Amino acid sequence: MKKFLVLLSVLALSACAGQKPNPVLHVEGGDIQGVLTEKEGVYAYKGIPYAAPPIGENRWRAPQPVVAWEGVKICDKFGHPAFQGAHYPGGYTTEWGYGDEAPYSEDCLYLNVYTKNPGETDKKLPVAFWIFGGGLREGWGSEPEFAGEEWAAKDVVLVTFNYRVGPFGFFAHPEISAEDPEHATGNWGTLDQIAALKWVRNNIAQFGGDPDNVMIFGQSAGSRSVKFLSASPLARGLFNKAVVMSGGGLVDPRKPAPVQAPAGPPAQSHLTLAQAESSIKEVMDWAKLTDLKKMRAASTETIYALGDIYTRVTGKRSALTAMPIAPYLDNYVLPISFDQACISGQLADVPYLMGFTLNDGGNMAPQIADFCLNREELGGKVYAYQFARPLPDDGSHPEVSSRLKGAFHSSDLWYVFKSLKNCWRPWTQGDWDLSEKMLTYWSNFAKYADPNGPQGGEWQPYTKDNPRFMVFKLDENDVEASETVPGADLIRK
Repeated sequence: MKKFLVLLSVLALSACAGQKPNPVLHVEGGDIQGVLTEKEGVYAYKGIPYAAPPIGENRWRAPQPVVAWEGVKICDKFGHPAFQGAHYPGGYTTEWGYGDEAPYSEDCLYLNVYTKNPGETDKKLPVAFWIFGGGLREGWGSEPEFAGEEWAAKDVVLVTFNYRVGPFGFFAHPEISAEDPEHATGNWGTLDQIAALKWVRNNIAQFGGDPDNVMIFGQSAGSRSVKFLSASPLARGLFNKAVVMSGGGLVDPRKPAPVQAPAGPPAQSHLTLAQAESSIKEVMDWAKLTDLKKMRAASTETIYALGDIYTRVTGKRSALTAMPIAPYLDNYVLPISFDQACISGQLADVPYLMGFTLNDGGNMAPQIADFCLNREELGGKVYAYQFARPLPDDGSHPEVSSRLKGAFHSSDLWYVFKSLKNCWRPWTQGDWDLSEKMLTYWSNFAKYADPNGPQGGEWQPYTKDNPRFMVFKLDENDVEASETVPGADLIRK
């Protein structure tokens, strides 16, 4: 009866305000209600738990069922980002405008949903599932550049979320594996991502979304996560399209290395589970954390710092200080690498969109071209792009300008989310036009598996007969002037 009265009062208030009703939704764990955003008609549901807090006995365990709550949970605040190092002013910290987020915590398994159609279970809107970057060591799903209102306004349900990072997300030990030898792994952060995808499958219809039309997309380590999920049998069937932004492409060991190797991100060096267990056990034994009970009782700060302390004192590196972090080859979450999955035909058979920025971590065009041709051989398709707009800079933040220049790594995020209003940069009308174009392409891909939309258009898949990248840029007058460019031109640069 109480729940019924709450629902009636919500409907009455919504009608008085001239808005769509803001219904109480039922998801795994209990009832929730969202809040209106500044974008007309768009609701945000912030801080929805999608699993139990991974603390105490749940540290280094697969995500456990969400803890139920009583009453209606008002989802107006983002959940805790995963525990990570402090972020200081300068560089990316200032670029993204960090500072208003919740405190970092091991209790971090929360997600957020943006939608125009809460409660319309027959709406069946496409779903975009965003995976943040940060080297698998830092970051969270509610960063200001990931604002989701504009995606929802395009009739796409956007989901962002947090997952475990660093030594809480990627940590293996023989005693942990012995707890569940059938599913032995250290890839807790990747399991979080899969758990969030399963939550989407089971609950997204409540937000007007279609669980059978899900696009995963990510940038940097988020795009590497997209690649890992595309190679993982545990994620098979949980998504229908994939977007890889600044995560490289295919490193094909069957091809002879060029005389002068192209620049680009290093191939991900995966440790086996046994290698990770041995390396991390050595660190824990050194710290006198000689059994699992002691390791789980250790403070958050101790576990976070141990890898670096061990390296500084002993001079030895370990799996806890590996850069970059890559999920372990555990024969469960990740039986084979992304490159191996491509070559053996075991990659998720979905359409892909893949690209990089002009001043990224090296020229990724050769790897991306190889991936496109690999997918073509197997009957798939890939849309390739480069983001080539140097970001405008008025000199007001030299602590950023000295590190982040041109179309730098991550600069395209402002445009894909059309979140430019959250940034200090002196945007021109051309930037807003370019952002609208990119958001339209990305949201069309979510809807139709074609960035052009159902009528087709200029951006065609990269193939042997049509080896072209879409290049996003402005002209000398700061007017949007994107065009398709031969891939050979980008590969040679």
